[in-house]
Amino acid sequence: MQNIQAFFDYLQFEKRCSPHTLVAYKSDLLQFNKYLSHQYESTVDGASPVMIRSWMMQHIETGCSKRSLNRKLSSLRQFYKYGLRYDLISIDPMLEIGSLKTAKSVPSFITKDEMTYLLDVKVFPADYEGQRDKMILELFYSTGIRLSELIGLRLEDVDYIRKQVRVFGKGSKMRFIPLLDSCLLSLSGYVKSLKSECGTESPYLFLTKAGNVLYPKLVYRMVNSYLSDVTGVKQKSPHILRHAFATHMLNDGADLNAIKEILGHSSLTSTQIYTRSSVERLKEIYKQAHPRGD
Repeated sequence: MQNIQAFFDYLQFEKRCSPHTLVAYKSDLLQFNKYLSHQYESTVDGASPVMIRSWMMQHIETGCSKRSLNRKLSSLRQFYKYGLRYDLISIDPMLEIGSLKTAKSVPSFITKDEMTYLLDVKVFPADYEGQRDKMILELFYSTGIRLSELIGLRLEDVDYIRKQVRVFGKGSKMRFIPLLDSCLLSLSGYVKSLKSECGTESPYLFLTKAGNVLYPKLVYRMVNSYLSDVTGVKQKSPHILRHAFATHMLNDGADLNAIKEILGHSSLTSTQIYTRSSVERLKEIYKQAHPRGD
């Protein structure tokens, strides 16, 4: 348990992982440690590849998806890499364990027409919360930022002169995202409403009506509610607006590397999933338009 706690401290204070990531790692490692204790009277420090495979089989038999299990394996992989680096263990048992193959899914996203209706036609409440909610939806779609990044935005992060917003992403990595004139105009009007409603004490860009910093569930519920009015896609979360941003940009000719930088991806591989959306769309158009299509 001592090494697990040291690993958590490393993730939190050195790698500066998000609270969501920390919770996931902690849950996976403690769950694995409990399994080893009950089944083998061992701990994570003394685990062998056989023990890990046994743990994997238990999850598969109880219906755990391959994607979820791969995430758990990733937690173990990071822990043992950390252990080797700091001489807490002598052998990495994960070297013999590979990830499970999963089907590559195409990200779902809402259409341009649906976004146009949401931002230009739909009527939002005239009070502060209505203005705030519309601004949040517009900023998600204009920048492709993550939920945690949006909640962490401060008033000083918006640069009206350079027409950009400063965003702190995973691992506190800073990046700058361009802002459209229309988005800046909306932000300027929203900030006036914010200061009128909540005062000037808080440095954060988005607050509750009571003046508190927003929390993820509130934003998720808000986005889900508004998207339910304009689209029939199954997933109605802030992340789908990130998918929509990237896919619409790519379909309109944006460079993949530029999208990668805006999204804050560390690897181009992560961004390339959006090319699959474009290919699938091309297939649909081809099938509908070709004389010999179905």
